[in-house]
Amino acid sequence: MSNRNSEQRIMTYIPPKQLEQNAVQALEKVPATLSPKDRMAIPAQEMPSQDPAVRRSNMHEVALGYTPEQAKVEALRCLQCKTAPCIAGCPVGINIPGFIQAIADGDNKQAIDIIKKDSLLPAVCGRVCPQESQCQAPCTVGKALKSVDKAVNIGRLERYVADWERENNLIEIPEIKPDTGKKVGIIGTGPAGLTVAADVRREGHSVVLFEAFHKPGGVMIYGIPEFRLPKEIVQQEIDTLTAMGCELKTNFVIGRTRKVDDLLSEDGFDALFIGTGAGLPRFMNIEGENLVGVYSANEYLTRSNLMRAYDKARADTPIFASEKVAVLGGGNVAMDAARTAVRLGAKEVHLIYRRTEVEMPARIEEVHHAKEEGVVFHMLQNPKRILSDEKGWVSGIECLRYELGEPDDSGRRCPVAIEGSEFEMDLDTVIVAIGNDSNPLIRQTTPGLETNKWGNIVADETGKTSLDRIYAGGDIVLGAATVILAMGEGRKTAAAINEMLANS
Repeated sequence: MSNRNSEQRIMTYIPPKQLEQNAVQALEKVPATLSPKDRMAIPAQEMPSQDPAVRRSNMHEVALGYTPEQAKVEALRCLQCKTAPCIAGCPVGINIPGFIQAIADGDNKQAIDIIKKDSLLPAVCGRVCPQESQCQAPCTVGKALKSVDKAVNIGRLERYVADWERENNLIEIPEIKPDTGKKVGIIGTGPAGLTVAADVRREGHSVVLFEAFHKPGGVMIYGIPEFRLPKEIVQQEIDTLTAMGCELKTNFVIGRTRKVDDLLSEDGFDALFIGTGAGLPRFMNIEGENLVGVYSANEYLTRSNLMRAYDKARADTPIFASEKVAVLGGGNVAMDAARTAVRLGAKEVHLIYRRTEVEMPARIEEVHHAKEEGVVFHMLQNPKRILSDEKGWVSGIECLRYELGEPDDSGRRCPVAIEGSEFEMDLDTVIVAIGNDSNPLIRQTTPGLETNKWGNIVADETGKTSLDRIYAGGDIVLGAATVILAMGEGRKTAAAINEMLANS
C-alpha cells in the first residue's frame, strides 16, 4: 500500500540556522507542565539539510541531523501513549516512548541504551528505514492531526541519539558470555547477517562472517549512496563486531570458494545463517536492453558506492559520463540512481514511472530530495523499447502513456497502456531500477535447500530452512525489503540458532 497522502505536501527548503532558531523559539514557548493538547500544538521539526544547489555536486550526506534543541522539541511532542502503537509498528519492537522520553529529559545515554536493547544499527535505521510506513504510521499524534507527516519523527530522534553516541566516542562493546566451543557461519554481511552475528556472538559462540565483495556491509555499502548513508557509519558497526571477536572473510563466494555443505561437513561449523540478500537485478525484457549505455541500478550504484567511481581523483573505476539519463522505476533504488546520476554530472535526469506519485513505493523524503536536486519526474509513462544509434549505443527511448485501472494485489491501481500514445525521448543512458531477485548460486550448489518460485529460500518463522542446522533470513527469504525488516528477521533467527546450539 502507498505510504503517502493522496495530496502531496509541498515542502520548501529552509536553511539549517533558521530551523535551529525556530526550535529555540518553540522551546521558549513550551509550558512547564504539558497536556496532550499542548504537545500536539508543538510544531514538528523539519530535518536540516544541505542546500540543494550545493549538494548536487557533492557526495556528502544530505540530511544533517537534529540539533539538541530540535531533538528536545520533537521529543516533547510524544504523548507517551499507554498503548504505544508505534512499538507494534516497529519490526524489532523498540521501546519507542521510552527512548523518546529519555531524550525529552536530556538523558541521551539512557535513550541509546533503550534502543540498543532491540536494535543494533540505530544510526543506519534512523537514516534509511521507512518510518512513515512503519512506526510513525500508527502514531497517535499523526492520527489526531490527520497526517503521517505530523507524526512524531521517531526515525530522526533515533538517528540523533545514535550520532550523539558515536560522536562522543561512547559506543560500548557488548558483553560476551563464556566460550561455548560452538561455531556459527554467517553468509552475507548485510543488516540481517550483522544482526545474527552480534546476537550469536553475545552467547559465547564463535562467529565467522563470509562476504563475497572486498568490503563488508552488503546493500548498505554497495547499494545505498554516501549522501544517504555515510560508509563510516556502517564501518563502525563492522568494527564493533570484530572487536567482539567475530572473524571476517572477504572475497569469499559461498558456492564457489566453498560450498554450504563443505562448511558443515569439513570446516567444523555447527550452524549456518544465509543472509545473501536480493542482488540479482530484474530487467524489463524490452527491445534494446542489451545496448551500450543501459545499466541495472545495481551495477550503476555498485560502481559509484562500493568502487567509488565518483571519486575520479583517487579511484580508477570506470563509469560513463552521461548527459541525458532516464531511470526506470519508482522505488528508493530508483531515487538513489537518479540522484547519483545528478552528482556524476548528468545535465538531465528523468525518472519514468508507470503509475502516479501517490502509488510510488519510494519514501516521500527521497522523492522530495530528488525533485529539489532537479530530477524530472514523468508519471504514467513506461518504456516500450530502447533506441540505438548506428554504433549500438543508447540514443533514446520510446515510451507509452498510461492510465490507472483497478487495484492489484498490492492495493495499487494497475497501469493500463493508452493505445497509440507512443512518443520518444533523446537519451544516452538508461538505468533500470524495477527491483531485484535472489542470486541463484547458493540454491544451485546446495542440494535439498528448498526455494520458492521466485528463488527465495523457504524458511519457517524461526528462520529454519529445509536443511538441518541451516537458517536464512533477510531479503533472501523476504524478497527485496528494508534494513529494519531484515534486522527483525535476523533477531528471531539468532534466537532460534542460540536455542538450537544450547540444546545440542
